[in-house]
Amino acid sequence: MNRRTFLKSTALATAALTMFPSEAISAAVSTSKPTLRPGRLNLNFRPYELRLRHAFNLARYQRTTTPDVLVTLTLDDITGYGEASMPPYLGESVESVCSFLSKLDLSQFSDPFRIEDIHDYMESVAPDNRAAKAAVDIALHDLTGKIMNQPWHKIWGLNPDNCPNTYFTIGIDSPEIVRRKVEEASPYRVLKVKMGLDNDRETVEIIRSMTDVPICVDVNQGWTDRGKALEMCHWLKELGCVFVERPFDVSAIDDTAWLTQHSPIPIIADEFIRRISDVGRAAQAYSGINIKLMKSTGMHEAYQMATLARAMGLKVMLGCMTETSCAVTAAAQLAPMADFADLDGNLLIANDCFDGLKITDGKITLPERPGIGVVPLV
Repeated sequence: MNRRTFLKSTALATAALTMFPSEAISAAVSTSKPTLRPGRLNLNFRPYELRLRHAFNLARYQRTTTPDVLVTLTLDDITGYGEASMPPYLGESVESVCSFLSKLDLSQFSDPFRIEDIHDYMESVAPDNRAAKAAVDIALHDLTGKIMNQPWHKIWGLNPDNCPNTYFTIGIDSPEIVRRKVEEASPYRVLKVKMGLDNDRETVEIIRSMTDVPICVDVNQGWTDRGKALEMCHWLKELGCVFVERPFDVSAIDDTAWLTQHSPIPIIADEFIRRISDVGRAAQAYSGINIKLMKSTGMHEAYQMATLARAMGLKVMLGCMTETSCAVTAAAQLAPMADFADLDGNLLIANDCFDGLKITDGKITLPERPGIGVVPLV
């Protein structure tokens, strides 16, 4: 089944990669410059490790960096920017992303507006590789938007005034670090709290002792008892929580559906939802979905997912990984379609290499630049 048939049937019904040593890939992509072919799409890419401002503590692991690959897509004298961010749970790596990108021959395309055809081609090269495909898709949207001299939210007919507030993430940490992060988050109107350990209540109580802004919680699949989970949902609602994200393991469909039915606040899917084929399944167990470009293969399918979710009565949340302002600003072009936005991945890193969206009094402000709206800093 090709990609067009796959997308159409989903809407209606609701390859082993060659692995290289990372040093070899890094050397190859950072030193080689492809010969630019006039009138054709020219792809270039290089690894870029993201350094986190604070250790990222989740219910199941900790990390201080995120692997990333930066992409450029050039047509004559116009360049589009993209990136692939690979947190561990996605199952992708610098090696797999660079291996996939090295197999692409985008120079066969002279018309960058053939976005559907280019996605079909990428699907034919290898399955999965969602973050790698997202990097190309983001760069393609940046390039075509620049050719039209319009930002993508305008091309989609979206009103930037409808962008929601974005969340600032408070990770699992010691009480001292939690307090410090809450202080750093003072400009934000909503806080996202990572949960899933024995000290969940303590973390929320610390936050509530410092601020009364609304919160949402991301349990990271850390709850196991649905009765206790429902009790937590009622307790959280009393403390100003607006939704709970990924409460159980993705395989616990029955428990999730039961909690969604009984919870006083919405239950949002994350790992459960990746591409458009998952939207219909999510509607059976969740109140809403978290769309992320690194899971959906980019802006093209993310827009289709948001449209379908709306039609099915699901809440729409836009999320991100730890990313530079490149991918975060690309996702923000869809923000006027969203009920919730968790687009703070660029704020969590110490070496952002793009200028893009701004947060003004807690609200997403889209840049009035063409394409995805970013400018490289290095």
